[in-house]
Amino acid sequence: MPIVNGPLFSLDATGTIGKTVTYGHWKGRNVVRQRVIPNNPRSAAQTGQRGMLAFLGAHWSGMSAPAKASYVDAAEAKQISAFNEFCSANLLRWQQNKAPTDTWPAAEAATPLTVTTMVCTGFAGYATVVVTPSGADDIGGIIIYRDTAEITSPNWANAVAVLEADGANAVTFTDSPLEPDTYHYRAAVFCDDGILGEAKADDTAVVT
Repeated sequence: MPIVNGPLFSLDATGTIGKTVTYGHWKGRNVVRQRVIPNNPRSAAQTGQRGMLAFLGAHWSGMSAPAKASYVDAAEAKQISAFNEFCSANLLRWQQNKAPTDTWPAAEAATPLTVTTMVCTGFAGYATVVVTPSGADDIGGIIIYRDTAEITSPNWANAVAVLEADGANAVTFTDSPLEPDTYHYRAAVFCDDGILGEAKADDTAVVT
């Protein structure tokens, strides 16, 4: 990133010129760089990573003090916050196709939970997936998987959402925007100690 003095024959400059270069500031200095069009991919893998991170960020606030404290030792060793360690540890579990855990290390001792019903419906530009989990107090959340072909191996790379659930009510996921196609979905429920239940059988929604 080049540093410039008196950009565009002025004392200061910001913005893009000729759709080619962008002027701005960096650490108090005038700089110029090639114009870059932001890339925001919505592949299942990208969406799955974002979905898990969003889930972890929201889930932390409702966790018990002892659960949060279980991340302190590892966090202090890395000189980061307990929240950052919670996110880091569980994103690593996610990439290993494991569910997140409230308490560290993961006990993984609960009885696996199941999806009682899953109803997929296609609309113009989007689809909805309504999931009813088996009732349980130790429910952690629900994972939604999506592909344009039958999902034979549900995993983090074809997950599109990680949702909070209370074990008593159905949870609705709106998948949008979508191109016209037939989309396949599966859903699985995980316990708050990291146990992941078996995914519901593949079902489809036709989006127009």
